[in-house]
Amino acid sequence: FHSYQVEAHWYQSYAQHCNIHCPVPDCLTVHATVDETLLLLTDLDAAGFDLRKENAELEDIYACLDWLASFHAVFLGSSTDGLWKCGTYWHLDTRPDELAALEDKALQDAAPQIDQCLRQCSYQTLVHGDAKLANFCFTADDPGPGVAAVDFQYVGRGCGMRDVAYFIGSCLCEEECEALQNTLLDYYFSALRQRALEIQPSVNATQLESEWRALYDVAWADFHRFLKGWSPGHWKLNSYSEKLARRVIERLQV
Repeated sequence: FHSYQVEAHWYQSYAQHCNIHCPVPDCLTVHATVDETLLLLTDLDAAGFDLRKENAELEDIYACLDWLASFHAVFLGSSTDGLWKCGTYWHLDTRPDELAALEDKALQDAAPQIDQCLRQCSYQTLVHGDAKLANFCFTADDPGPGVAAVDFQYVGRGCGMRDVAYFIGSCLCEEECEALQNTLLDYYFSALRQRALEIQPSVNATQLESEWRALYDVAWADFHRFLKGWSPGHWKLNSYSEKLARRVIERLQV
């Protein structure tokens, strides 16, 4: 239930800061009772974001990465009052049962360090927290798709790589993740640098990219840890995610 309270507060106090590069619905009213929260939002279909996609083409992925880069730039250094102090639904504090069930001893032992790396990075923003393909609404592809995002139950403080790694894993198979990794990260960081310079010119965009780029595999390993404890047979557990997790573990052991 608290996640719905967070979402309501997000729409009431934060959503208005989103710009044309990271659109979200407008909140018309919130009605909350002891055990129910009712949100009345504007219709994204009527605003032109009337397409939902189960499979993403490369231009769709670029559009979503542009949304994420813009969102992360807008909320760099933001307050988290009323939101999750750590965004996402899979972070370590909220998943003790999955950690205890994890049979991968090396990953289990490394989990606190992985979590700490993400929590203690210098550049923190608000993360969407559930930035999967299903939570993006698309416009028609002319001249290219635009996107808006929904479902802010898990919005809160975090490193932007939490959203990026999770999103890429939501719409690509392991071979595509590996083949397109550098291309997609280059695109995201190009957009992030541009938006950060426009919105927050005091931010050192070079340092921001350097820190976050180095945390991409750490964010991936963090979600891999959750999945491996929660659903060991999940389709997202593949050789690519395993390789990234091993690489992070080895780096932390040095």
